Amino acid sequence: MEPSAHIDTFARDRLPPPQQWPVLLLDNPDVAYPARLNCAAELLDRAIEAGYGDRPAIWSEVAGQPRVTTYLQLRTRVDRSAHVLVQDMGLKPGNRVLLRGPNTLQMAVALLAVLKAGLVAVPTMPLLRAKELKQIIDKARIGAALCDARMTDELLHCTDRGSEHFCPDLKQVRYFHDDAAGSLERLAADKPATFAACDTAQDDVCLIAFTSGTTGIPKGCMQFHRDVLAMCDLFPRHVLKPEPADVFCGTPPLAFTFGLGGMLCFPLRAGASTVLIEKFTPALLLQAIERFRATIVFTAPTFYRQMAALAPDADLSSLRKTVSAGEALSQATRELWRQTTGIEMMDGLGGTEMIHIFVSAAGRDVRPGSVGRAVPGYVVQVLDDALDPVAPGVIGNLAVRGPTGCRYLADERQMQFVRGGWNLPGDAASLDAEGNLTYHGRTDDMIISSGYNIAGPEVETALLEHPAVAECGVVGAPDALRGQVVKAFIVLRPGFHADDAMAAELQDFVKQAVAAYKYPRAIVFVDALPRTETGKLKRAALRAMQEDARGRRHGDIET
Repeated sequence: MEPSAHIDTFARDRLPPPQQWPVLLLDNPDVAYPARLNCAAELLDRAIEAGYGDRPAIWSEVAGQPRVTTYLQLRTRVDRSAHVLVQDMGLKPGNRVLLRGPNTLQMAVALLAVLKAGLVAVPTMPLLRAKELKQIIDKARIGAALCDARMTDELLHCTDRGSEHFCPDLKQVRYFHDDAAGSLERLAADKPATFAACDTAQDDVCLIAFTSGTTGIPKGCMQFHRDVLAMCDLFPRHVLKPEPADVFCGTPPLAFTFGLGGMLCFPLRAGASTVLIEKFTPALLLQAIERFRATIVFTAPTFYRQMAALAPDADLSSLRKTVSAGEALSQATRELWRQTTGIEMMDGLGGTEMIHIFVSAAGRDVRPGSVGRAVPGYVVQVLDDALDPVAPGVIGNLAVRGPTGCRYLADERQMQFVRGGWNLPGDAASLDAEGNLTYHGRTDDMIISSGYNIAGPEVETALLEHPAVAECGVVGAPDALRGQVVKAFIVLRPGFHADDAMAAELQDFVKQAVAAYKYPRAIVFVDALPRTETGKLKRAALRAMQEDARGRRHGDIET
């Protein structure tokens, strides 16, 4: 590793031992970065050096009107804020900084300032509660936080000595999106307009992205400065192919690496612009596409499906490309979106441990039912439990290698995710002879019924083909005879009735679409499905859902 610029070496000291790292594929001109590298400087300073200073960087909505921040204005705000971090807050390279806020210009400024000052950004989802924040703060030994002034409630519990969620390491909090004395903006207003980026090494940790996984105990995924650039220089360069004139728009939070890339880093790396708005519904996202003339959109499959019903009344003439990630994209949703808009969806498979998308396809490379192929720079395989490749078409464990990879913060689960030099995300997949990957769900979500392996997403895809189904989620339900049976939670479209006749109709419909043993033997009609902030279906919550009067079970559990 390169000599670190970090004075506080906590993050580097808690990287996994080298023998537990995945194999990293760095012999690639796309990721041939200099030894000394600061990703924020690369994203901002290099863009201005290229002549983009007066071009739009970030679009906001203020009092219902679009407002633009140019690259030069953005860098000035970032540099002034970096001075606050160093001078007023006394932070040293390597210190961890918790970031808390929605998708706004101010959140982007705070995040980029942390990176440019050589600190370690720890972004957190806006809906996290004090208990969850404490887990992150304690594990990463976070001493400072930057928080949107409108989101103070939960964080205040972490600074209150009388609270059960008190965090002794958290010594100071500064607020942004705030005009009060002592706020980040007020302090930054009097600072110099330029800041010399910290001379960080390419393999200095700059980001700890926390993910809870299946256990609920947070895992801190440590990413280097070079990893932030690699996510910009692989999927975008080879698949997305953005241009400086592009306007990005979408829903994933900046605290989620899908959003960090798609909503901030990708557009900046391309010299393009991005729309940062706090809250979206499908209707509001369509309105934003019209208002800002967005050309590239990132969101989850659920949003695309709901937007398709509203799209005929919207002006989407500016839209060129749409990217889906965060959960499995059904073929039904892909086809519905294409029929409605004429746009072929780009599906993407990625993960926080890998920082972003490593399997995707665009245009003529799209194959029905397939996510795509390995993004250039990555290698994907499907392995059995002994880490041997399986034959084409056989379902096994997805394995991936590339220039990015899993490095958990002081966590024994490192040895579960990385084996034999491969990153093993826990996904069930298959590859055809041409390298096209089909996703079959999480390996821990596979339904085993009477000895048959059944992938929930496949059943969901079949159900979504029925005109009555607006949304659905499929899990395995315990069964004394079969071990498990397929259980579907279904949101119906308006005008359709949740009764036994509808359940039977849907069961017969699935039997005609896939092998009969895969049909849902239990159906629960619900008003809404539990989802994360990023739109991902919460299958664990489905399993725990109680069947109330509205969501009573339909269908026959056969014996």
